[in-house]
Amino acid sequence: MHPAHRAPDPTAATALAVAAAVSAHPGVARLDGGPWGTVASHLPGRARVDGVRLGAGTEPVEIAVVARLGVPLPQLADELAAAVRGVLGPVPVDVTFSDVVAAVTAAPRA
Repeated sequence: MHPAHRAPDPTAATALAVAAAVSAHPGVARLDGGPWGTVASHLPGRARVDGVRLGAGTEPVEIAVVARLGVPLPQLADELAAAVRGVLGPVPVDVTFSDVVAAVTAAPRA
């Protein structure tokens, strides 16, 4: 079957929706593959979505992020889990903080 005639992949759409919801949080600098690059969703015929691993069955959804300073990490983990549940419904979520970077600040006015 020609690639243009393939049915959309629901796993890809779900992984991308979770990635967008997590990335939209101001406390997230970027998604990350985790310490060994294992937190990722592999999409058929495409690259992978680093930082999001959709669990199978009762496995938790795993997300890995580089956080920005400013929000306490336990609070950020709760907020990110809520963002994932906003996309997927009531699922277990594991959050990994791969690194923490300086918060984005506004440039001083002259």
